[in-house]
Amino acid sequence: MADIGFRAKLRYWSDNLISRGTGAMIVMLFVITILLVLAVAFFVKTTGVDPDSRDFPRIAWAGLMRTLDPGTMGGDEGGPAFLLAMLTVTIGGIFVVGTLIGIITSGIDAKLEQLRKGRTFVAESGHTIILGWSSQIFTVIEELVEANASLKHACIAVLAERDKVEMEDEIRARIPDSKTTRIVCRTGCPNELVDLEIVNHRASRAIVILPPEGENSDSSVIKTVLALVNNPSRRKEPYHIVGVLHDPENLVVAEMVGGDEVQLILAGDMIARISAQTCRQSGLSVVYTELLNFRGDEIYFKEEPSLTGSTYRAALHAYEDSALIGIRKPDGSVLLNPPMDTVFEKGSAVVVISEDDDTIRFSGRPAPYTSTGIESSPGSIPRIPERTLILGWNSRVPIIARELDGYVAPGSELTVVVDPGFDIDVRGLLDRKYTNSKVALERGATTDRAVLESLSLDDYDHVIIQSYSDLLDVQQADARTLITLLHLRNMRFVSNARFSILSEMMDDRNRALAEVAHTDDFIVSDKLISLMVAQVAENRELKTVFRDLFDPDGSEVYIRPARLYVRTGIQMDFHTVIEAAAARGETAIGYRIMDNVDTPRGGIVVNPDKSNCISFTDRDRIILLAED
Repeated sequence: MADIGFRAKLRYWSDNLISRGTGAMIVMLFVITILLVLAVAFFVKTTGVDPDSRDFPRIAWAGLMRTLDPGTMGGDEGGPAFLLAMLTVTIGGIFVVGTLIGIITSGIDAKLEQLRKGRTFVAESGHTIILGWSSQIFTVIEELVEANASLKHACIAVLAERDKVEMEDEIRARIPDSKTTRIVCRTGCPNELVDLEIVNHRASRAIVILPPEGENSDSSVIKTVLALVNNPSRRKEPYHIVGVLHDPENLVVAEMVGGDEVQLILAGDMIARISAQTCRQSGLSVVYTELLNFRGDEIYFKEEPSLTGSTYRAALHAYEDSALIGIRKPDGSVLLNPPMDTVFEKGSAVVVISEDDDTIRFSGRPAPYTSTGIESSPGSIPRIPERTLILGWNSRVPIIARELDGYVAPGSELTVVVDPGFDIDVRGLLDRKYTNSKVALERGATTDRAVLESLSLDDYDHVIIQSYSDLLDVQQADARTLITLLHLRNMRFVSNARFSILSEMMDDRNRALAEVAHTDDFIVSDKLISLMVAQVAENRELKTVFRDLFDPDGSEVYIRPARLYVRTGIQMDFHTVIEAAAARGETAIGYRIMDNVDTPRGGIVVNPDKSNCISFTDRDRIILLAED
């Protein structure tokens, strides 16, 4: 084996030292400077060439000053040997100082580059982490910012496989005012253990996992959940993880991986359920939007020991500024609109709709309702068969058909029209047995005005435009939906028809383009899922509430004629409305004034002040939680 020379070893040692970074190079320069100063001071002292005959420390100090300030040498006097020694120190100083400036400059540049790459540690605690990037992120952040408005210092940390500066620029452009919330972006892979350490997941309050746009998005979510819960350096306390999946078949695996630590929302299934409900009831979309965003009234839980032993019916009047909608039992189960004689047990909590958690104020006063305002002979709503038309196709259409069948009266009809240019698998739609509906499939270009006019739209009660999101990219699918929507609105205006229109937009920016101030024209998009994710991120128990609200088997939101509950044309407070609904085993949470239907909120009032008096007409509606 050949011997390694001294120069090679010295070069190798210096290379290793330099590779350690700015700090190591500064230390190296300091050592070189000290050695140079000591060597020159030793030479001057031992040779006696110093004209002032100073001691060794003073000579060394003078040499050090010359390394830092070459101008100091200008006043030196002495022999050639002394001047040569001082010149050596000065030249060495120029080299050291120049190198030091370069090292510091390079170090600052490297640090700035590191910050730009987004690889620095997030030294936060109690923060919310968003893992992944999609179009949903802007709504999620916007809602979390609103939820954190009452906090002095809040933080949202985003980790995604994108450039940090680009992420910050996009978020700042879409959300210019983050109020009291700091938004921190970091670049990294959400399912890599090393990258997860950057956002300090162990100290987080909640973790939101967004599926990436494209194929195999669910597998990415599952891998991220696995990286969190099976992390060797995970925390002992359970995580609060909220994730979004698209394929129901992946739900079992994801729940098996995450256990009780993860709350999963099936985006397609949830959008289909919302579509089935909102297309049938005018104004219901406004109610759901109100309950899902943080700008109005939201759903909260609060333990109220004063209600122990009270019935649900009596508790309905116990909150002046909040609307009671259910009970959380001591075992954690949630009952929405339970039987009126259900008793509050010790440890139970109320489920209420309120403006904020600090507005849930227990009054304890007896219900001051006016019995004369309650309709003594309440009628019922006849179940009439309905005709629904679906234009377009995606994997959610069979789910919508299934959900609609659970709501509509026997003898109802559902017609699905699909463009003949698309090869689709309709077995999930036509092979199913329906209880109340007759389902038919037709072929036709859903963007063609002539085809739409041939469908006799005036004969339908509801029209649903489904995005071709499984077959086209987002922008192409949304473009087709927008064209169909514009045709339908114009045809309804020309014929003065009464059918409602519900459409689906995949990109929220396209939804904003198509939005109109008409409560019967509701546009479903991933924004609803984003709102739900933000709500569950703030309170994990809301997952159970939303599951029950959008399930035909439980209590859902209905908007029914006020004349079936109270006498019209007389003044009454909302306590009277609550008692009228309670007599039928239902929970009243608001009303709709039809004279205000053209306002942005469509005349919808959720969680009204119970003491304010109001008079209803035969056209007005009551918003309730009921089983059917």
